[in-house]
This record gives sequence, structure tokens and C-alpha cells, in this order.
Amino acid sequence: MRTSARGGLAVFLRWCLLAAVLAGLAAAPAHAAAPPAAPGEAPAAVTAVEVPPGVTAGVAVFDRQTGTFTEQLNPRLPVRSASVVKLLIALDHLWNRGPNYSLPTDDRARFDTMLRSSDDASASYYWSQNGGSAIVDRMISRLGLADTAGPPAGYPGYWGYTALSAADTVRIYRYLLDSAPEPVRSLVMGNLRQSTRCGTDGFDQRFGIPASFEGPWAVKQGWSGFGDFSNCSNTAAAAADGAGPAAGGAAAGLRPADVDLTRRVLHTTGTVGSGDRTIVAVFTLQSTSTSFGAAYTNLNRLVRSLNVPGGVRPAGTWFGTWGTDVRVRADTNTSSTTLTRLPAGVEVLIRCEKQGQQVEVPPYVNDWWAYLPLYGGYVTNIYVQSPDNQLPGVPLC
Repeated sequence: MRTSARGGLAVFLRWCLLAAVLAGLAAAPAHAAAPPAAPGEAPAAVTAVEVPPGVTAGVAVFDRQTGTFTEQLNPRLPVRSASVVKLLIALDHLWNRGPNYSLPTDDRARFDTMLRSSDDASASYYWSQNGGSAIVDRMISRLGLADTAGPPAGYPGYWGYTALSAADTVRIYRYLLDSAPEPVRSLVMGNLRQSTRCGTDGFDQRFGIPASFEGPWAVKQGWSGFGDFSNCSNTAAAAADGAGPAAGGAAAGLRPADVDLTRRVLHTTGTVGSGDRTIVAVFTLQSTSTSFGAAYTNLNRLVRSLNVPGGVRPAGTWFGTWGTDVRVRADTNTSSTTLTRLPAGVEVLIRCEKQGQQVEVPPYVNDWWAYLPLYGGYVTNIYVQSPDNQLPGVPLC
């Protein structure tokens, strides 16, 4: 059958349009499939999360106001929990203490320190007193957790080797906020709202959620595998937060399906916004060569890419830093109080800058200081990655 010139052109154009659509589909980035919604939950929205190169991430962001997930990426990936498992340890410890759920004074101090400052000794105490892995088994049953498992066989004391997923972590927070007895909710969430800058092992806890959003927020962080390190305390750091009785790398004889014990992990979990509007759970696996500062930066960049309803971004500009043992001070001079020390090479948020004491780090000389709102103090601009003494686009304090 012959086709007219007009008809032939129309057919040709339709084929071009179809080819363009198919090319667009082929070029579209792949996304992790969202798990089916649990009963009573709205279907999950799937968006592109910015994951830095070399990082494996499990992400779930749940908006409690709309009852929907705004972000999900590998939400059911089981990851070594490090100190995030302290949420389960805390809930199990409180479970049968009704109706007031009160704790003796010494136990209350231990409980608070475990949640606020991620104290490992406190977690180990509860783990030993309350049955070890049986804690995890009980909480799986009580909360209906789907991807959670206790430490691998042969590591009964290593509570930080418990596997958790981002999806299960959202379920834990939803229980706390929507179903837990009010005294339990107030006790646990109250402690998470008072998360200290430093863990008892000397690691800075202000990464992820606290670095990316203004308050109110409540957080339980986790880290493991970064060796001996302390940037905000004189206390010697543990070999790995949440590792258990001893430092641990990859264990011999583990089955391929077991949780990864080799790569370094850095996690941020909690709530953001007024009324704990949004639950955020971000788990990251990073290479064994990743420094704490680099892992900190990777996690922050990922969290900043998320759609978090109710979250307010802090004002300022992010800059890279260089050097080791860089002090954050209370004022713009080297005689003022040291507030903390930056993890080497970490990216920092700078709100404003002003002139102060001239500092020399040959061959550099600089009298400008940058204000870091996350740390509440100043750092000399010498250690900020910028070609000029005064930072471009940063207002005066």
C-alpha cells in the first residue's frame, strides 16, 4: 500500500518520538525497588538519592504528617547497626516496667548516657544483664521487624554486629512516637533530643541529621571501624563504637548472607521538624580506607540531598578543610577556649567570617576567621579550602 508524503512524514515523526522515549527510558537512572507498603501505610515514593562514590547506603525517610515515604533507597538492606541497636536495647530494658516505667537513680544515669552519649559500657551492661541476642529476638517479635537479626554465630557479645535496615529503623521510631506508652516515649525521645556533641569514646556525633537541619531534631547515631580516634575529648577512643568486647574486622567463616563486618559504617537516624514530623534513617557502608572526616562528609552530602518535610536547612556555605587537629575556638584568637577539633579533611558549614588574630602556618598567613554554627565557634581561614584569605560569598559576622 502506498503512503502519501504527508502520511509518510507522520509515520516518520511517530517513530522518532517513540525512539526518543525509548532512549530516555534507557538513560534513566536505576532506582532500588521500594518494598510493598505495610498495612495502613501509603505506597512509598522513590526518588534519586545522591550517594557519594564508593558508599553503599540504605535510606528511608517517612513523613508522619502525610503517612508516606519521601525517600527510599535500599530500605531493606541489612547493615551492621553499630550503636543504633541501642534503641532496641533501651526499649527492651523498659518493656515490662509499667505503669510508670521509672528506673532507679543509678540505672537512670546509665540509661541516659547510653542514649545521649552513645556509651558502649552501658550498652554492654544491659546486653549482659538482659540476655544478649535474646534482646534482639524479643524486639523483632514485639515490633514486627523484618530485616533485623542478632550478631552472627560466634559473636554473642558483639551487640553492634546486630543487623538493622533503614525500613526497620523507621518502624522502631514509629512505635516510639505512635504506640509506645507515654513514659517510654518521653524517656527515650527526651534523651535523643539531648544528644551530646561528643560520644563517650571521643567521636563527634554532630553528623548527618544535626549537621543538615536546624532543630528541633532527635538523633541516635552509629559508627564503627574507624580505629583509635578522638576529636572532641581527651578520653581514649574505643577501637570501634558498638563492636562489643573487642575490636573486630571481618570474621572468618561468615556466610555470604551475613551482615558486612568489614567496611566502616556511619549512620544517622532520628526525627526532624516540629512534632517529630519526619523520621530519617540513613545507613552507610564505606571502604576500610575512608577516614572519619571523609565518611562524615560523605554522609552529610547524602543527607543534604534528601527530601525531608519539616526540615529547615541551616544558613551558610559548605567548604572543605585541610590539616589535622584543627581547633575550633570560642573566639577569633588562639588563646580562647578550644571547643572541639575537626575530623581531618571534613567539610564544614560556614555562616560568616570576621578578622581576628593573625595566624601563621608557613607559608600561609591569615587574620580572617570563619564561624561554624554546627560547632558554635571559630576556625582560622588558613585551614579552609579557598584561594583567598577572605572566603568568597561569605558575609561578615
